[in-house]
Parts: sequence; C-alpha cells; structure tokens
Amino acid sequence: MDFQLTDEQSLLRNTTRDLLARSYDTETRNRVLDTDDGFSRDVWKQLADTGILGLGFDEDTGGQIEVAVVCTEIGRRLAPEPVLTAALGPGALIAEQGTPEQRGILDAVASGETLLAFAHHEPADAGTAAQQHGDGWQLTGRKNPVLAGHCADTFIVSAALPDGGTGLFLVDADAAGRRAYRTFDGLHGAQLDLDATPAEPLGAAADATAAITAATVRMHSALCAEAVGAMEEALRLTTEYLTTRKQFGVTLNKFQTLTQRAADMYVSLELARSMNLYAAMSIADGTVDPVVAARAGLQIIRSGRHIAEEAIQLHGGIGMTAEYPVGHYAARLTAIDQTLGSSAAQVRVLAGQLGDYEVAAL
Repeated sequence: MDFQLTDEQSLLRNTTRDLLARSYDTETRNRVLDTDDGFSRDVWKQLADTGILGLGFDEDTGGQIEVAVVCTEIGRRLAPEPVLTAALGPGALIAEQGTPEQRGILDAVASGETLLAFAHHEPADAGTAAQQHGDGWQLTGRKNPVLAGHCADTFIVSAALPDGGTGLFLVDADAAGRRAYRTFDGLHGAQLDLDATPAEPLGAAADATAAITAATVRMHSALCAEAVGAMEEALRLTTEYLTTRKQFGVTLNKFQTLTQRAADMYVSLELARSMNLYAAMSIADGTVDPVVAARAGLQIIRSGRHIAEEAIQLHGGIGMTAEYPVGHYAARLTAIDQTLGSSAAQVRVLAGQLGDYEVAAL
C-alpha cells in the first residue's frame, strides 16, 4: 500500500498550508472569531478560488484523501473557516442523494457563494418529524448542535418519515428559526427550530439512513485529519518551547523527564496519524464502515487528549493564555473529541462487533 501523497495531493497540501499561514496567526484568529461570521469571508473566497470548497463533489475534484489533506492543514493552523461543516460534508450528501436540479446548488457552494449545514443531531425530547401536506412537506422539531448553522444559507435536515425511517430534506435558512452561539473551541454553531417549516425532500422522500451513516463516517474521517494537524502543531510548539525556555540556567530539554514526556507525545501522534490514514484510505477504496470510523476515532480521541494535556503541562501557565496558541489547540482537540462522540461511544461501537470475531484480545 502506498502511503505517499501524489504530486497533485502534495500541491494541494502546500497550497492550502501557504494560504492559511498567510491568513492566520493567533491574534488574527482571535479577532476573526469575535465577528458575527466567526471566519473570514476573504479567506473563504480564496479557498473557493483554489477549488477546495468543491472537493469530492464529483470524481474529477478529488476524494477522501484530498479532503483529509485539506482538513489536516486546517487543523494545523486552527483556521476557523467551516470548510467541512458548511461545504464538503453536506455538499457530498447533495452530490450523492440530490436530483440533478438540486445538485445545481453545488456550483454556488464550490464558488463560496452558498453555505450549507447538516442538521442531524437533536435533543431527545424534541425529535424532528416530517409530514406531507398536499404536494409539499413540512418539518417540526429542533436540531442542536448544528455546526456552521449560524451562517448557513441552506440546511440539510434529517427527519422521521411518517411511514418509518429517516429522510433528508432541504430547508431554506430564512424559513427556519435559529439561535446562534459560540462553541467551546471558539467556533460558531446554532440551534435550529422548525415549526411546520416548508421543506424539499433531498432526492426521493425515502429512508436515507444508509446515506446519513456514510456521510457521518466521511465527516468523522475528515475531523480525524483535522485533529492530526492540530496535534502536529501542538507537539511542534511544545518541543520548540522546551528548547528555548530556561530554568536553573539550562533549557528545559536538558531535563530527561520532560524530553521523555515529549517523546510519548510523538508516539501518540504517530498512532493517530496511522489510524487517520487507515480511515481515509478505507473510504477512498470504497469501504465506508462505522467500525473503521470507531477504531480511528478512538485512537484520535486518546491521542488528542494526551497531546493536549501534555502540551499545556509542559508549557506551564503560558499554555492557558488566550494570546498563546497551545490552549486553543487543546480546546479544538477537546471539541473534536466530543464531535466524534467521545471515547466511550467509540468503545460501545467496537464492543457491539465482538460477536463477529473468534478471538478478542485487550
């Protein structure tokens, strides 16, 4: 198996890295997060101009490996642009499930003019249901959290169908009520309230459970890639700090215990990197498997937590300041942990598959 990027993938990585490096430092990112959008429309347009916002919409625009390459660079720079949640993730659902007319919106998504959001998660006491009224459909319920929901122009909403199963519907943002808020890591999301809100079935008004599962697996793989980028930079900042910060007249890297802890961080990073590749390459090969996603997600969560905690510990008090980037990397890794579903959720998925194996070893 070839683990090396192709020339085109390397060019995509370098282009994305250069674009984001020019656009963001810690001060700039903090300032942009405080705006209503929570990201830069200028950077969004640059991402669109380089073709990044249309990745994976058809075979000619790349696949999961290219998406992973871009998300790794987003994680490395902590770029707040909702590339996955407002473009690539929901856009792939439209490309896969939409009618030819509905897929026409993807041109506007790829050009940066239209932002999407996938509204799937919902409170247990406010499930979303679809009802047919004449020739149209209406949705009632609540979705929360909806990542990038604060800025979306069109929502893809999952809803229970009258005859059973879960359907997917397109909802215009102006027709729904939404309450925007800041998330733990400084990004933005929204609660979506639906009350007999007009909706258009995405494709046929049929059970789309398999498509939702596949979309979730793809988005989880992209989040794993973003986490790896964040871990890489957190480790780089930590090792650089150990070689420059002095205590008792010598730099911190002279203390064996601290260098051993940094080495353990590197081991965690490599474990995460390998599982990230495993997940992305499985999808690229046509295997969209929740079990593979759980395996990768479990290692990403464990590695991310270890690296985030150690990065702050080895930096000391400065690691928690808003002006220094390490605390922001820790916050983003923690948010990805919860978005993936926590380590306990991944273990439950894997435990449910034990019956498929003759031998299970801890």
